[in-house]
Amino acid sequence: MSQYFTRKPLSMLLEEAKGENRLRRILGPLALTSLGVGAIIGTGIFVLTGIVAHDKTGPSIIVSFLVAGLACIFAAMCYAEFASMVPVAGSAYTYAYATLGELFAWIIGWDLILEYAVGAAAVAHGWSGYFQSFIGIFGLKIPPLLAKAPFDFNVETGHFVSTGSFIDLSAVLITLVLTAILVKGIKESAGFNAAMVILKVAIVLFVIGVGAFYIDTNNWSNFAPYGWGGVSFFGNTVWGMVANDGAPLGMIAGAAMIFYAYIGFDSVSTHAEEAKVPQKDVPKGIIYSLVICTILYVLVAIVLTGMVPANQINIDAPVSDAFQRIGITWANFIISLGAIAGITSVLLVLLLSQPRVMLAMARDGLVPPKFFGAIHEKFRTPYKTTILTGIFVAVLTGFLPLRILAELVSIGTLFAFVIVCAAVLIMRKTNPEAERPFRAPFYPVTPILGMLICTLLMFSLPLENWWRLLGWLAVGMIIYFSYGRKHSIMNPNNKKS
Repeated sequence: MSQYFTRKPLSMLLEEAKGENRLRRILGPLALTSLGVGAIIGTGIFVLTGIVAHDKTGPSIIVSFLVAGLACIFAAMCYAEFASMVPVAGSAYTYAYATLGELFAWIIGWDLILEYAVGAAAVAHGWSGYFQSFIGIFGLKIPPLLAKAPFDFNVETGHFVSTGSFIDLSAVLITLVLTAILVKGIKESAGFNAAMVILKVAIVLFVIGVGAFYIDTNNWSNFAPYGWGGVSFFGNTVWGMVANDGAPLGMIAGAAMIFYAYIGFDSVSTHAEEAKVPQKDVPKGIIYSLVICTILYVLVAIVLTGMVPANQINIDAPVSDAFQRIGITWANFIISLGAIAGITSVLLVLLLSQPRVMLAMARDGLVPPKFFGAIHEKFRTPYKTTILTGIFVAVLTGFLPLRILAELVSIGTLFAFVIVCAAVLIMRKTNPEAERPFRAPFYPVTPILGMLICTLLMFSLPLENWWRLLGWLAVGMIIYFSYGRKHSIMNPNNKKS
């Protein structure tokens, strides 16, 4: 059993990043912060705000964003410490390999595939909704058969229903277009992302500045219609209200669902191998992007729930619809354009991050290195994995509804954060002399609180999410024991003499 918990030495991780199969170091602190903001701002504001406020929290979504942001702050400090210690691709997977051993590394790596790939599929759905709203301004419309996923979940009845569509074609197409951009190179991808970030932040500030004048405080009179709870234990709600389908309702349940909107900051750590000075720049990128986005999230939630009663918020395009309701129809063009730009950059960064995790796993032999570890000679990108990821995400976003994807991603993200926080505790004990250019403050309080809050939010998700997570991990374990362990570079039988 000790073979399954073999740890990968820090020296080996750092040496691998110097080899011929490495990525190109061209990202500075501004570019990394931009990637973080690019991945965070978009889905939470333009998509999830509507679903969570309408279905789970009411106006108390404002507090849900604060709770989720607080959990992220603790996790972000732990990510920043590891990113400064081990500036290579792989994010939480690499950190787990160095602290908890190979089996835990595989579990978290497989979980990160769930986080980034399925997260990208959920984001592509949001992009499609706003794109259809945007072209509607010009009298254009996508045929109903190609407008949505073929089925959705009705929260009022607790049953799946047919949408009358066959595939969400626009979500599939934007996924494939961005995949092509990512194959070209990190420099081009980062430049495209920066342009999208500038545009969307400007429009988010427009939403906050203009919408603030139309806030009706009466919309906050029933601030927490579903209560302040929403904590469940494997499907059994222990604090808060319960929906028709058995899912928990309330402020904490809302925080658990929108937590996935914050995953952009940890994607910064997957690009540590492409940072110019990773020991300094990656922690800055993680922390700066998280702080900026948390502030913007809370302000938009205040404005949106103040403009429109929570039970009337449009789920598909909540922000643009809110401005239409108050008669500012001309803002629909600006907001829809900003939403498209914002969600495009989120999708870009998620599609960018996933192949880097697979690259790290391929270097360790846990997945076939000839395919997943292949780096393009000219572009210096993991092009084969990028293409495979794009196809996988296109299939998911074309046929699965947003509600299922959003909740599935949240539990994967929270699980990853718990592992990283635990890894900081372990590494401080096992490698106290290791160089740490950035240290998580208030140790051990920070990692412990990060673990506790993230675990609490995991239990606040519906039981179905736990079954989906366990099913996903079960598939991963089959792959690990049938291939990964046999081909691992840490397997004594594979080590070169």
